[in-house]
Amino acid sequence: MKKLCSFLVIVFVATLVMVTDVGSPMAQKKGRMPLIRDAEIEALLRDYTTPIFNAAGLSKGAVDVYILNDRRFNAFVTGRRMFINTGALMIAETPNEIIGVIAHETGHITGGHLTRLRDRIDRANILGILSMLAGAGAMVAGGDAGSAAGQAIVMGGQSAIRRDLLAYQRSEEVAADNAAIDLLTKTGQSGKGMITTFERFGQALLFSGGGSNPYTRSHPMPRDRIALLEDVARKSPSFNAKDSPQLQLRHDMARAKIAAYSGRGNELRGMFKNDPTGPASRYGLAIALFLGGSIRDAIPIMDRLIKEQPNNPYLYEMRAEMLMRGGQAGAAVKDLKKAISLEKKKSGLLRVALGHAYLETRDPKLVDAAIKELKNGLSRDPTTPRGYGHLARAYGQKGDGDMARAAAAQEAYYAMRMKDAKRLAKLAQPKLKQGSPEWLRMQDIIDYKPPKK
Repeated sequence: MKKLCSFLVIVFVATLVMVTDVGSPMAQKKGRMPLIRDAEIEALLRDYTTPIFNAAGLSKGAVDVYILNDRRFNAFVTGRRMFINTGALMIAETPNEIIGVIAHETGHITGGHLTRLRDRIDRANILGILSMLAGAGAMVAGGDAGSAAGQAIVMGGQSAIRRDLLAYQRSEEVAADNAAIDLLTKTGQSGKGMITTFERFGQALLFSGGGSNPYTRSHPMPRDRIALLEDVARKSPSFNAKDSPQLQLRHDMARAKIAAYSGRGNELRGMFKNDPTGPASRYGLAIALFLGGSIRDAIPIMDRLIKEQPNNPYLYEMRAEMLMRGGQAGAAVKDLKKAISLEKKKSGLLRVALGHAYLETRDPKLVDAAIKELKNGLSRDPTTPRGYGHLARAYGQKGDGDMARAAAAQEAYYAMRMKDAKRLAKLAQPKLKQGSPEWLRMQDIIDYKPPKK
């Protein structure tokens, strides 16, 4: 009896995970998510999220925003972390569509939906266990007929619990939609983007031919959602507000960059069919040419874009990346310095790139400058593995093996190569000054224990 009940509990938990986590990018191989880093796109998202977070009463730094390398149109929150798919950024034709998604996910955070969902899941676990115990008892007591009855009890109990959880999630989705409209109104932005997004979902559902049963879905049916949203959104005084041309251009430039780096450069013409020779289309073309090895063809396009947008720091950054690939690190240094002088967000990524460019010049006199820039960048953005890798190389060139190993340990740590990180930390720590920041970081790596699954 005890063994049977244990098996049934395992089945129930597995079913529950499927209900609450289906389609979630969290379930990647080895639990690692394909996050991407890009100063330009991160700056754009910061300008999208800041007004919404402020309107929601969330303090600066209260929510970390990550870009997930996933082609699907999706975004989600876990605790105080928000993940936005590259697919969402590329598919959304206007800033307002993405801002609406951000407002919706912020509604989940401020509404405490995830915490309450976890509580409901805990209660559901208890109910599920009880239904399984009852089913197991029927199996043991009733022979073949009892076995059939017991299975019916178990399956019926699980089905009821699953429907209850899904119904709860649907109600929370509606609440998040309403919260999103409120946040958009407070920031003087329209809810039209959200309606456009749900219309896109509705079309996808129609053409997929499946998932039409509203009782087996975690989100409301798009047609119902659109009807509810339109009623609320049209009452907002900012319903007819439009994105500024400057913000639209930045959004389009980011879309073009994502398309090119995702290997979908052939889609650029379709994405910008209304402006095929515009800056976004040409930006994507230049990046696609660069990635395809045609740097000589890409650079003139970047030069023209810089002439048109002389105060855009990320054009200089992109041009510097092209020059670096072409073996012109000295020229790349100049472009990166210009980018840093223009960039208002003080991105650590740009400073890491400058430190790397210094190293690529192969000039021993610039190694100290490289270390300075890399440490500056890492102080602003301490979770960038490649920055520590460049720093390890710089210390190695100076002959400081201990600091090189310490930097390499941090590179391995943030790249989730824990065995390498601990091995390098144990080698480096004895040679470092006890109590120094580097020594303490090595101790943190040595003491690190992965969270229990």
